[in-house]
Amino acid sequence: MILPSVRRRRIDGGIGLVLAAIYLFPLYWMYATALKSPAEIFRNPPTFWPHTLHITFGRVFVEHAMAHYLWNSALIAAGTTVLTVLLGTGAAYVLARHRNRWVDAALFLVLLLQALPPSLLVTPIFVAFNQLGLLATPRFAVVLAQTGKMVPLFIVLCRASFAQVPRELEDAARMDGASRPMAFLLIMVPLARNGILVSAILVFLQSMGEYVYSRSLISSDALQTASVGLRGFLGTNTTDWGGIMSYSAIFVTPILIVFALLQTRIIGGLTAGALK
Repeated sequence: MILPSVRRRRIDGGIGLVLAAIYLFPLYWMYATALKSPAEIFRNPPTFWPHTLHITFGRVFVEHAMAHYLWNSALIAAGTTVLTVLLGTGAAYVLARHRNRWVDAALFLVLLLQALPPSLLVTPIFVAFNQLGLLATPRFAVVLAQTGKMVPLFIVLCRASFAQVPRELEDAARMDGASRPMAFLLIMVPLARNGILVSAILVFLQSMGEYVYSRSLISSDALQTASVGLRGFLGTNTTDWGGIMSYSAIFVTPILIVFALLQTRIIGGLTAGALK
C-alpha cells in the first residue's frame, strides 16, 4: 500500500513534469525545426522530430554575420550589467537597512518602474537622448536605457540579500572605527556577494536579448544586436523559418549553457532572504 505522503509526492512530481514539458515545448520546437528541411517544416500534419537532418547552423552564422551581432549584444549586456551593479548595489543596501514610509514609497516606485513596458518608454527616451546628443553613440544610449530598465529588478533581488546580513556585524565594524562607506564595502558587500552576483548574471542574460531599445535607438546595421538581426530572414513575400530557428538556436544555446552551469547559485540567490 502506497503511503499518502508518497502518493502526494508522486502527484506533485507528475504535475511538475507536465508543466515543465509545456513550458519547454517552444524551445524543443525551435531546435527540432532548425534541423528540418524546408519541405518538412511545412508538412501537414507536422512532424514532431526531423526525419532527415538538415543542418544549416554554419551557413546561417556566416551569411548573416552573426559574429558582429553577438559582439554588439555582449558589449551592451556587459555595459548594462556593470552600470546596473554600480548604481543598484548601494540603493538595495539602503532600502534593506532602513524602513519608514519614505522607503516604502521608494520601493513602490521601484516596483512601478519595473512594471512599465519598454515599448511605452522608448519614445520619450528617444526624444530625450536625441536632444542630449546621446544618439551619436547609439550603443551607449542603449546601455543607459537598458540600465534604467534593469536597475529596479536588481534592487528588488539584492535587497533580500542585504536584509539577510545581521545588522550586528555592521555595528561591530562601526564600533571598531570603520566609517559607514568602509563598513558597506568591507562587510556588507562581501557577505551579500552571492545575491549581487546572481542578480548581475540575470541582468546580463536579459540584456543579451534586448530588442526594443536596440531597434529604436540604433540606426546602423553594423551596431545592431543579435535579436534585431533576426529581421534579416524576413522577406517581402517569403520568410526563411528554418534560418530563423537556426539563428535562434545559435543565439540561445550559450545562454542556456550558462544558466544550466550556474543554476544552483541562481536558485540559491533568488531564494536568499525569502523568509525575512
